[in-house]
Amino acid sequence: MVFFILLFGAVFSAGQAIWGVLTQAQAKRVVNKRLVVAEKIQNVADRVVELRKQRGLNAEGRQGLPLAWLADLIVRSGVAYDPRRWAVIGAGLAIGGAFLGLMLGHSPVAALLGALAGGLGAPFAYLNVRAGMRAKALGQQLPNALEIICRSLEAGHPVPTAISLVGRELGDPIGSEFGMAADEISFGATLEQAVARMADRCRHPDFDLFAATIRLQERAGGNLVGLLKMNAHTVRERQKMRMKIKAASSEGRTSAMILTSAPFFVFAILLVMAPHFYGDVIHKKPIQVGLSVLGGWMFLGNLVMNRMISMKI
Repeated sequence: MVFFILLFGAVFSAGQAIWGVLTQAQAKRVVNKRLVVAEKIQNVADRVVELRKQRGLNAEGRQGLPLAWLADLIVRSGVAYDPRRWAVIGAGLAIGGAFLGLMLGHSPVAALLGALAGGLGAPFAYLNVRAGMRAKALGQQLPNALEIICRSLEAGHPVPTAISLVGRELGDPIGSEFGMAADEISFGATLEQAVARMADRCRHPDFDLFAATIRLQERAGGNLVGLLKMNAHTVRERQKMRMKIKAASSEGRTSAMILTSAPFFVFAILLVMAPHFYGDVIHKKPIQVGLSVLGGWMFLGNLVMNRMISMKI
């Protein structure tokens, strides 16, 4: 008994140590990511080109890939663009998907579908998830960035210095975006151009509002600090409204998750406790067609419910 207690304690301690090391490494990587290029490349022009290249853009800051939707997804995801590395990973996933499809389907068609799902579907889904997570983080960090800019302007600093301060002080992803904007301003772009490019990279409604505020002040004049404070207040109110909508629809979303997962859970239990219940009829055509139709109706119902609770503010 004492041996098992000591073994459990040793395993638990080792797990905690490994988790701590990984957490520290992740935190260090996230905090320093936006400054790595600046430490390696001192020349501003070369730094701007390298930062754009890592985002899948050309030297002029435009999309460099033939497929516009793919280039836009890569830029929004924030994943470092490395064609060779991506090709190797995609090939590995395609081979794994083909092998899995062949094991499950026992046919070349299943292997082909598995290869397509692994080599194309999995990377596309990963980029979509990363883009969504990054957009959410950008929206949460923007009010703090605007407050830093306002305080810096009130202290007498020029606008480029205030933007550069955000790039140094805040974490990713907004730190990298404002850092790129600061480098572009140092490279010769105007404030309006740099902020417009940042909004185009982020594709976030709050950043579009920020870019519109800067454009309005540049062309019509006025108190920039007051406009940015009003902008930050508007962004915070929009975030509060999104959270209220999420809280109001949480019960429905939870019910949908439970109702969606319940059939699969019951199927797994029956498959373990009574394999013959479905095993004797699963190969029959009417059963396969019926399950496919039910799965399609379930997907359609979840899609409709998702549209009902998704509100853009």
